[in-house]
Amino acid sequence: MKNTLWATVAVLGLAGAASAEGWTLDGNASHIAFGSVKSHIIGEVHTFSGLSGAVSEDGKTSIEIELSSLETQIDIRNERMAEHVFKLLPSAQLTAQLEMDEFGQLDVGSSKVMEIDFDLALVGNDVPLYGEIFVMRVGEDKVLVTTNSMVFIDTEELGIDAGVDKLQELASLEDITRAVPVTMRFMFNRDGASES
Repeated sequence: MKNTLWATVAVLGLAGAASAEGWTLDGNASHIAFGSVKSHIIGEVHTFSGLSGAVSEDGKTSIEIELSSLETQIDIRNERMAEHVFKLLPSAQLTAQLEMDEFGQLDVGSSKVMEIDFDLALVGNDVPLYGEIFVMRVGEDKVLVTTNSMVFIDTEELGIDAGVDKLQELASLEDITRAVPVTMRFMFNRDGASES
């Protein structure tokens, strides 16, 4: 599955490879959004707000998505997604191994588009993914990482098709699309940096 879906998250080390410091995700400044289309023509946007994670000194990257932080703007749908799609599990995880030397030379204000391989662990499935991300060093101690373009995820490949089937049945819908567009924005702070 070629999707940059959650790839955004992985790139973090870029702004400080030379100093071999870690980076921590700023959950308040980070955001994941995905879309769905039901009954062929009704489009809706949903979000995850509970995000945490870090990149270690050696480039090991891990991001946790709190599944209960899903907001679909409909309470009963939030509950049904948690039960039938996410199986009441607390979180999903993204992991990657970064080549830190590749990212160490970005100056403040400069940016780079890069490809990355990573893994998404969701409801008992561990899915290898590939994506393209946009990285900008927005400050001496801050790095912004986003998807470089609209990304689509296949629900069957993620192992959640049966849960989507159940949502469709419970809501008496004619159809729910199984190609899910996703965008992501992540802000990372360098460990040990003083807060301004």
